[in-house]
Amino acid sequence: MARVKRGVAAHKRHKKVLAQVKGHRATNNRLYKRAHESMMRSLMYAYRDRRNRKRDFRRLWIVRINAASRLNGITYSRLIEGLRVGNVAIDRKMLADLAVHDAAAFSAVAEVAKQHAGQKA
Repeated sequence: MARVKRGVAAHKRHKKVLAQVKGHRATNNRLYKRAHESMMRSLMYAYRDRRNRKRDFRRLWIVRINAASRLNGITYSRLIEGLRVGNVAIDRKMLADLAVHDAAAFSAVAEVAKQHAGQKA
């Protein structure tokens, strides 16, 4: 059986890791062992925060919708209830965009929600 020398594969793997940690501080972008630890941690944070970003944006949209709806004389929960009862299919992302960029359109949506807010589904 032929002898297998593994230097080329190891060198390629090390170069790949060091390329991924470019921009990290101190020895985390120079020494392979530290770079590998830093890379594993950064990938873990990236995985976790891709999910957290969705939560953060939803919270931001809700805050914006609540602020705009209170300017129109209705609370956030009443607005959402009124839209659900009135069969208005508009998501929170679009509502927040309307609240920030088109106050007149958001006021019209709020009026629809006010009309249906007290009714049962």
